[in-house]
Amino acid sequence: MKTKRTPDGGHRSPLQDLSRREFLRVSTLAGGGFVIGYALPGTAFAQAGNALDNTARQFTPNPFIKITPENIITILAKNPETGQGVKTSLPMIVAEELDADFSTIVIEQAGLRGDVGAQFAGGSRSTPDNYMRLRQAGATARVMLIEAAAQTWGVPAAELTTDKGKVIHAPTGRSLTYGQLATKAATLPIPDEKTVRLKKEGEFRVMGSRVGGVDNPAIVTGQRLFGIDQKFPGMVYAAYEKCPVYGGKVVSANTERIKKLPGVLDCFVLEGTDNVTGLAPGVAIIGTSTWATFSAKKQLQIEWDESAGAGHSSEGYAAKAAELAKAGGANVRNDGDTAAAFASAAKVVESAYSYPFLNHATLEPQGCTAWVKDGGIEMWTTSQTPGSGQDLVSKTVNLPKEKVRINFVRGGGGFGRRLANDYMAEVAAIAMRTNGAPVKLTWTREDDMRHDVYHRPGGYHFLKGAVDAQGKISAWHDHFVTFGFKNTEKPASGADLSKDELPARFLPNFRLDQTIISTMVPSGPMRAPRSNALAFVFQSFIDELAHAAGRDPVALRLELLGEDRIVPSSPGQQGPPYNTGRMKGVIKLAAEKSGWGSPLPKGEGRGIAFHFSHSGYIAMVAHVVVSKDGNLRVPQVTAACDVGPIINLSGAENQVEGSVVDGLGTIWLQEMTYEEGRAVQSNFHDFPLLRINAAPERIAVHFLQSANPPTGLGEPPYPVVPPAICNAIFAATGKRIRQWPINKSDLSWA
Repeated sequence: MKTKRTPDGGHRSPLQDLSRREFLRVSTLAGGGFVIGYALPGTAFAQAGNALDNTARQFTPNPFIKITPENIITILAKNPETGQGVKTSLPMIVAEELDADFSTIVIEQAGLRGDVGAQFAGGSRSTPDNYMRLRQAGATARVMLIEAAAQTWGVPAAELTTDKGKVIHAPTGRSLTYGQLATKAATLPIPDEKTVRLKKEGEFRVMGSRVGGVDNPAIVTGQRLFGIDQKFPGMVYAAYEKCPVYGGKVVSANTERIKKLPGVLDCFVLEGTDNVTGLAPGVAIIGTSTWATFSAKKQLQIEWDESAGAGHSSEGYAAKAAELAKAGGANVRNDGDTAAAFASAAKVVESAYSYPFLNHATLEPQGCTAWVKDGGIEMWTTSQTPGSGQDLVSKTVNLPKEKVRINFVRGGGGFGRRLANDYMAEVAAIAMRTNGAPVKLTWTREDDMRHDVYHRPGGYHFLKGAVDAQGKISAWHDHFVTFGFKNTEKPASGADLSKDELPARFLPNFRLDQTIISTMVPSGPMRAPRSNALAFVFQSFIDELAHAAGRDPVALRLELLGEDRIVPSSPGQQGPPYNTGRMKGVIKLAAEKSGWGSPLPKGEGRGIAFHFSHSGYIAMVAHVVVSKDGNLRVPQVTAACDVGPIINLSGAENQVEGSVVDGLGTIWLQEMTYEEGRAVQSNFHDFPLLRINAAPERIAVHFLQSANPPTGLGEPPYPVVPPAICNAIFAATGKRIRQWPINKSDLSWA
């Protein structure tokens, strides 16, 4: 419903535009007060007690803000929080335009609802997708509070200002808190968004500051925040065993024997609906404690039909890739004449790069809590895509979607793993067998390692590059051997390569060919999908060409990017345009801040890399030390980032620092391998995380803040870390890392 103006130019009350039918409907919804919906950006919402009396009431100009007469200001955190900091940063955007004191704000974690826009955590989209909407929400509320004060004092609104939750009339020195104005503001019409002024960047006082995570005190004091912490009266606990071979099914299980074990309440087979992203076939155990179900799970004796995964192995994949490399792949892109460029080149370099499948390795294993009651099911989930989870649960247990209520709880890491909701389907199916008791499903670490629905796919690149007599890169050919899930017709999720991936569009002679190996390993997004592997390959090979040409790696990269310009996507490609000036800016900044070019002792080296990911421009210089016997140490990583304006400086630095630590651990230590269709690695002893004594001794983070629209920061820095580290190792030792993980390579030098 839109606000209308009366003939005398005044604002007409929204109540005057309600039909009797609408009034009765919204009165019923509010249970005594009423709720009025408006068409602000996305959706908006005004809650006004009963506007026909003068009783104190809450001011709720839209779904994101609540202000009580007691001056309690609550801001809704709309998206799931898995450690990326959006529970803090998104409310900061609202508080900025509201002109509130963020230190006094109450942050309320939303559940799944229909009036706040899309609710998910993925693709580094939380900030760019919500930035303007949340600014508008805060600014609209601020305008209404100013108008409430103007009417209260009988002064023009233009004479009023706001500061830290107060409206101030400077000529008389009067002020009122937002709480004191809440009742009056709740009766006012919502202004047209086009008339609401947003702050200019120089006026920001909340955005761009350092704010600690709003959950930090609760985390360090061990309060129940995470999915694994949920507890309710009468709760039972569940574990679920699936076939170790992808696509396997249950033939038989000793369920009757398991039911007799101490603490076990039930044990049964679930036939399943989907082997990949839904309810996979398996055996469920319900017990009086997580320990009881885990203990019983170890005694399961299951006969599996494993035929679907027979013959699949990492060794087999590698051998197949080497065989395919000898044959030509299907051409994907062909610019210029690479054959002629190679024939006339001053130097030609050929290299083979590969990277393994990876597990997301979230510190909190997958799990979920469900409670069947009141004809529906209520869930407490760490999902990154709770809307999709609701759809999946509805389908799995045959309930209308409106009967599936979703609450968000903090996830102990996501990185793309919780984009899948298989654990929600599992606990929902199990909850239908608990006679109304709430049930918490917890995966073991082994479950989590071997049933990562979205493994980061591996890949192989057979590269040939040329430099001309002037030391410029003149030709590039990549034969990309990748994976298709159960097919050789198209790449699996996360296993494809854009035709525009750099250095495509930046070289006159460029060729990309592709061959696909069929796999049973389900793959998909992991932090910075595709980029997390491709940057390693391409930035490392660019470095090889620079050294082959006797060129400084920074200078060659700047030359490759060329003049400052906007490079559009190729026809048919969906990627964003590439701003070479922004990328050159971060390369120069990283080089400058790292001391690039200054001498280092033997066994030490600096490596540079850059990458454009999720609309973020990132460059890094790694400084490494490699002892003669091959021990690696990383004294410093210097990062330069251009992702537009920074919302929370503390959170932004944390995201870059976390990417550096995560990326270093990944390239150094991690791989998933397969034998006979099953994962070999099972826990952190054979899929190790980086320990604190191996982390970089210093991470220096620098931002080039621009007026460009903000982008996310959870993913863009991550892909740059592996090539920067590996290029630095080459500078220190002369040894080129072309295969993950580094710990498989001998780094010793004479």
